[in-house]
Amino acid sequence: MDNTLLQDGYQIYHHVVFFTSDCRWAIVQQGMNERIRYARRYHWLGENVTDMVEEPHSGIASSKLHKTIALNMTDRESRDNRNAIKELLKDRRTLLRELDKVEKLTLPERHHISPQDIDLKKLRRSVERIEENINTFEDILKIRGIGAKTIRALALIADLIYGAKPSFKDPANYTFAHGGKDGHPYPVQRDIYDATIDTLKKAIEKAKIGNREKIEAIKKLSRILND
Repeated sequence: MDNTLLQDGYQIYHHVVFFTSDCRWAIVQQGMNERIRYARRYHWLGENVTDMVEEPHSGIASSKLHKTIALNMTDRESRDNRNAIKELLKDRRTLLRELDKVEKLTLPERHHISPQDIDLKKLRRSVERIEENINTFEDILKIRGIGAKTIRALALIADLIYGAKPSFKDPANYTFAHGGKDGHPYPVQRDIYDATIDTLKKAIEKAKIGNREKIEAIKKLSRILND
């Protein structure tokens, strides 16, 4: 999902699954944008996931937000585009006929999806190989050979044929960083780090909450400080 449907320029390089004996699960993934040397983290909490395709994340933490991204097919605004792709692949004969027409067209730019992103010969081969029954968008993602480039091509074609535009919104939430352990974008500044914890501690002490909650919150801050 986080490299094929959410194409935000951050390549997943770290993937961890947590699960408990009573079948609860969570996923934490980290992606890196090598061009700008920033990372972002993708969080999945199983009990909150109602749809594996549409906005399944509990949160996406990033110290850098982008006005537009390459393609966000997980956005609810991409629902019509996903449905259009599903219909295209259900009726593959029609899609193949449309590809004949597309080959003769001068394709427009669609934000960060350009005509150069579409290899029509490869797309045709992928479509011709599909034998599975397609009932949900998840079925499409399970098909061998359907990757990020194929989804980009299908998103553009679905937009051209059905007028169903995909989303290009960045779904990440901004997170404050004190620096990176690798020194990028800058080394951790311990004095600022300590000052931040001290400010939070004062805020907790003045908060209108019970003493027990205050003590627990301060203990958590102490553990962070000791780490």
